[in-house]
Amino acid sequence: MHTYDSDDLTAIREGVRALCAEFDASYWRKIDEEKGFPEAFVKAMTDAGWLSAMIPEAYGGSGLGLAEASVILEEVNACGGNSGTVHGQMYNMFTLLRHGSEEQKRHYLPKLASGELRLQSMGVTEPTTGTDTTKIKTTAVRQGDTYVINGQKVWISRIQHSDLMILLARTTPLPEVKKKSEGMSIFLVDLREAIGNGLTVQPIANMVNHETNELFFDNLELPASSLIGEEGKGFRYILDGLNAERTLIAAECIGDGRWFVEKASAYARDRVVFGRPIGQNQGVQFPIAEAHIEIEAADLMRWRACAEYDSGQNAGASANMAKYLAAKASWEAANACLQTHGGFGFACEYDVERKFRETRLYQVAPISTNLILSYVAEHLLELPRSF
Repeated sequence: MHTYDSDDLTAIREGVRALCAEFDASYWRKIDEEKGFPEAFVKAMTDAGWLSAMIPEAYGGSGLGLAEASVILEEVNACGGNSGTVHGQMYNMFTLLRHGSEEQKRHYLPKLASGELRLQSMGVTEPTTGTDTTKIKTTAVRQGDTYVINGQKVWISRIQHSDLMILLARTTPLPEVKKKSEGMSIFLVDLREAIGNGLTVQPIANMVNHETNELFFDNLELPASSLIGEEGKGFRYILDGLNAERTLIAAECIGDGRWFVEKASAYARDRVVFGRPIGQNQGVQFPIAEAHIEIEAADLMRWRACAEYDSGQNAGASANMAKYLAAKASWEAANACLQTHGGFGFACEYDVERKFRETRLYQVAPISTNLILSYVAEHLLELPRSF
């Protein structure tokens, strides 16, 4: 199993840190103030090959595993950046990597590796179903050599900065399937052709400058070649990507947590009140120490999830638990950091409030902590399904 101080991962950390040094706190502060998108950062990450880490060498990537990919995203956040602007490229391609045809992989993966194309978006969530994925209402009806898509999606990220999107739609009506997880299919949508030709995009403003959108499909026609894998097996396919997503998000939260602990510790050492550093007070140092302990514990579960995923095992339980622990630890570290800074924690120039907002997202998305608890109760503890 990898550990975070092994030689190969240390080299990745150093490389990502060197790149992130070119995009300092003022860069991210400006992006946040303008509610902009870090195009220069994304291009630099693409050009350096970090976003194609998991694409096999035969298709122009580095052929690395989930462990290495998780370190890349962790370091971006640990350096004060926001890997939420690039992580979609990592986990959205899992469905294509594992279930796409050889023709699809030959056509798309080299272009994704080079940056000619971006696959930053995944269309799964809907307004009325949320994470009750098996009840999605978006339909894909086969008509000759095309599929006609109708329906609606919500909270779909980075559409404006993506050329392609993974789309989950129901190809067999729910009453006609034996299991509710059957009858859904995965499509690779070319957004350049779809937008304005059956696909309408409505941006959703939000508090963390995380570009999200509502999508409306009105007789959008997709070529039959857009189908990934076998029709009706889409739910099973997408679970592979979701386990990878949760593990990568865990790594991002660990990066956030380490940033908060380092920031809080540095301030507590330097800030003098009543003739002594505030970090000398147990009321200040204990929450920071507790945050550090919980981040280290979450990190161990992250490595377990990575090891299981990279060895081909079912990483569902570990991925969910890693995401739960890391999101919780990063949020507690954020609170400790903000409290340590007092009023200055709310000042934009310290960057604490920005990172505070960013890490709070992961208690809710991409899967809420409550649903992870339900998963563990049902699948690990054999308790009755709660929903």
